[in-house]
Amino acid sequence: MATVNIKIEGVSYQVEAGLTILEAAKKCGYEIPSLCAFNHGECSNGSCRVCLVEVKGARGLVASCVYPVNEGMEISISSPRAAEARRASVELLLSNHNKDCQQCDKNGQCELLHVASVTGAREGRYQGTKTPVTIDQLTPSIIRDTSKCILCGRCVARCQNAHGMGILGFENRGFQTIVAPAENRSFADSPCILCGQCVSVCPTGALMEKSEIGKVDAAMKAGKHVVVQTAPAVRAALGEEFGMPVGTAVTGKMVAALKRLGFAKVYDTNFAADLTIMEEGTELLGRIQNGGVLPMITSCSPGWVNYAEYNYGDLLDHLSSCKSPHQMQGAILKSYYAEKNGIDPKDIFVVSIMPCTAKKDEKERSQMERDGIKDVDAVLTTRELAKMIKRAGILFTRLPDEEFDQDLMGTYTGAGVIFGVTGGVMEAALRTVYYVLTGKEHDAIAFEAVRGFEGIREASIDINGMTVNVAIAHGMKNAKVLLDDIRAGKSKYHFIEIMGCPGGCIAGGGQPIVRSCFLPHEDDDILDTYKEKRAKALYSEDERQTLRQSHKNPQIQKLYDEFLGKPNSHKAHELLHTTYAARVGFND
Repeated sequence: MATVNIKIEGVSYQVEAGLTILEAAKKCGYEIPSLCAFNHGECSNGSCRVCLVEVKGARGLVASCVYPVNEGMEISISSPRAAEARRASVELLLSNHNKDCQQCDKNGQCELLHVASVTGAREGRYQGTKTPVTIDQLTPSIIRDTSKCILCGRCVARCQNAHGMGILGFENRGFQTIVAPAENRSFADSPCILCGQCVSVCPTGALMEKSEIGKVDAAMKAGKHVVVQTAPAVRAALGEEFGMPVGTAVTGKMVAALKRLGFAKVYDTNFAADLTIMEEGTELLGRIQNGGVLPMITSCSPGWVNYAEYNYGDLLDHLSSCKSPHQMQGAILKSYYAEKNGIDPKDIFVVSIMPCTAKKDEKERSQMERDGIKDVDAVLTTRELAKMIKRAGILFTRLPDEEFDQDLMGTYTGAGVIFGVTGGVMEAALRTVYYVLTGKEHDAIAFEAVRGFEGIREASIDINGMTVNVAIAHGMKNAKVLLDDIRAGKSKYHFIEIMGCPGGCIAGGGQPIVRSCFLPHEDDDILDTYKEKRAKALYSEDERQTLRQSHKNPQIQKLYDEFLGKPNSHKAHELLHTTYAARVGFND
């Protein structure tokens, strides 16, 4: 590794060549105020001018996030000139910012307020006309408020880096510049997949999920039978909202909190993940054995489904017809559960706690209701659940560990748990498909070949003399590679798992936001490892389960015996399966 010698504040350091000043300073024990770097690698374009430093011999101050170190460089961070310039940069941003901080959803996690505090910036120094405001709240998932946008471009970069899409960009010029979909259209009139990755990197409240806490409050006030379910990835991240280390599994405390919030029943979506495997695995085997459309592609991620409908309408027959797990669970709650408990389905209000903003949109699809009754009534992100817990005055870290309700749909297997990480759906399916085809369990329950965080992974599994070729992709930029091969007739796979968010649900757009500036310095590497830490929490819970294959779930077996008949039955298709339709990129 090549190195260079530099000085910071007169002290000599040896650092890796090719680093920016901002990166090098961090490694040497300095944190230069910044709004662009150390945030998942997004947007180091120097536009905000918050990280200015003085470099001996340079013309003027330089933006440390884009200026590379070189041999003999002498850097001053603390010089009065640099400190004043950084403060002025932040004050200029504040002058065009809607400062309704008490009402802002990013209150407490606003990076603009953080750098204002660090630089000593104060509002009011600069006064003038503000940029015209656009507030877009037409989708069920995301709200865009340009009055809070600081034009850092991180959302633009995240959309491009994760999905290769470029839904967001810089519109207009000069003082009229805003970040928006083309022609300042609503997200609802663009091919946005509503994954929320842009929300996860926005430093202010310019991009936020559309809260449905009020819907839940109203249902409880109206006396509805309010049932809550939680996705597997939520337990791997919720604790971060309460100061717990990244990757802490908080299943028991999460359940305890939900019970104290007044929900009539607290269930785990892992039950429906097991149900999904029974339906999806049966569908896959039917396609393989009966000459059906291959490869079959998973349909659990609504962001991915949106992408497919916008961009690959000709390949929709490749998608599994299975609904996503939380929609399946909602359908079962309003049929089987309602019947068993003598409750009118219209009086049941289903709340899904999800790591995903696209789930808010998914529940509104016309295919996700039956006889005018929605499968799921409200979706709250992990962040929204944390707000409800804090609002109730619950001291989360002091809660005891409690169990999910166990009646009808309380049991789940380790296969359901790992749905939350890229490769998890594939592994869970293989565990059951292997059993169905061979009549015995795979010697090693875990299928390590499909694990990891490479953008595209592939494996060939020998099952009773049949070679099953599988692939996994996460993020639409990676998915596009596999989809283009299918379109060109070159795909060799039988089964493909696609997740919309890079890393899978553990890094969904509704998960707690990871910010280096709000973390203890001993967690400096967390932006590089947070996905792995959250994934480890899920894999560890899988390993702790007595049952680790979906087909072994006794309550799933009972559901089929008493109600559904068998996987892919007529009744199962009515309740648990869906359809898709090609969509145009922009509405006329």
